[in-house]
Amino acid sequence: MNCRLAFALLALPLAAMASDGTLVEGSAEAGKTKSVTCGACHGADGNSVNPEWPSIAGQHAKYTVEQLQAFKSGKRMNALMTGQAMLLSDEDMRDLAVYYAEQRAAAKTVADPKLVNKGEALYRAGNKKTGVAACIGCHGPTGLGNPAVPYPKLRGQYAVYTAKQLRDYASEARKSDGVTQIMRNIAERLSEEEIDAVASYVQGLRGTVLASD
Repeated sequence: MNCRLAFALLALPLAAMASDGTLVEGSAEAGKTKSVTCGACHGADGNSVNPEWPSIAGQHAKYTVEQLQAFKSGKRMNALMTGQAMLLSDEDMRDLAVYYAEQRAAAKTVADPKLVNKGEALYRAGNKKTGVAACIGCHGPTGLGNPAVPYPKLRGQYAVYTAKQLRDYASEARKSDGVTQIMRNIAERLSEEEIDAVASYVQGLRGTVLASD
């Protein structure tokens, strides 16, 4: 690292460095103030109590910014979120993203014992017969994702929400995976049973590859 870059990094406010290590220039303090409206659905600290609404505590800041931008631009459609995102400036989005990235994700219930084996197999190995890629390749063995790309954290996300997103990708109701269409290409090959199984497995993910831990 050269001296100029090192100085630039040191000059940034501490809140600009999200807890996931992704550099997002935002203020967690400002984000907390701006999150009051978001808390109605996502919880005061980003831990939703409704399984139809995602928990965003601990989510990668860069991913959160991208999704808010997608809602605002119309690349991702949701009547409630589009309306909220339209009111946000780029600075608002960064502040909110940094704030939620610093929050601790609460543990959800474990995976459905009836689905966990099938869900784990799909998550870790995919389905070669139908061309389904393994989730682990992008989202990691414990669902932590990749903040730089960014691939989102999935660990502990509600099964109901995850299953809906997979179905939306499959039907192309959601197209926020960009020109690669990576999620649409995977989701359209999943059966209904596979969607439910892998979504349940994701909900049960903790710090190890076993959903029951």
